[in-house]
Amino acid sequence: MEALETTQVYANPWMTVREDRIRRADGSPGLYGVIDKPDYALVIPLDGDRLTLVEQYRYPLGLRRWEFPQGTAPDLADLDPTELATRELREETGLRAGRITRLGTLDVAAGMSSQRGHVFLATELTQGPAEREPEEQDMRTAWFTRAEFESMIEIGEITDAQSIAAYTHLLLHERGNA
Repeated sequence: MEALETTQVYANPWMTVREDRIRRADGSPGLYGVIDKPDYALVIPLDGDRLTLVEQYRYPLGLRRWEFPQGTAPDLADLDPTELATRELREETGLRAGRITRLGTLDVAAGMSSQRGHVFLATELTQGPAEREPEEQDMRTAWFTRAEFESMIEIGEITDAQSIAAYTHLLLHERGNA
């Protein structure tokens, strides 16, 4: 596909939406809508057999959801992924990691968004105060065992695709280090 023309149709501090007029491989014209968001970092805080999750209200779903700490830099800024992971962990949970390890990359919704995620494992954790943004005022943090986490996925209490995929990255990382 070849992009012929791009028009921004919406923007706010967290994302932009554009329409691209395209030419397909067979030469026929088309239109593609794309949500552009900065890359995000997702952090798996791990202490022995325990994982830290955050629960927050997800406005588009109208539901509170448990997930791993994750987010983007403010004002569409492009931060180094490791710096962003450290920041998100501190902001959302108050945890500081003595060691942070990159596990992999996730594509959020490749059919409609350019956003990518960088998955990190945080260990050697110490607790400090959370530094939440205004949108995160109602956020809760809790520790769960791996068995509890997996059970929460099975019963539909955890449905965040990025958290579930990130956990797979953790399992593969551990398998490779066994």
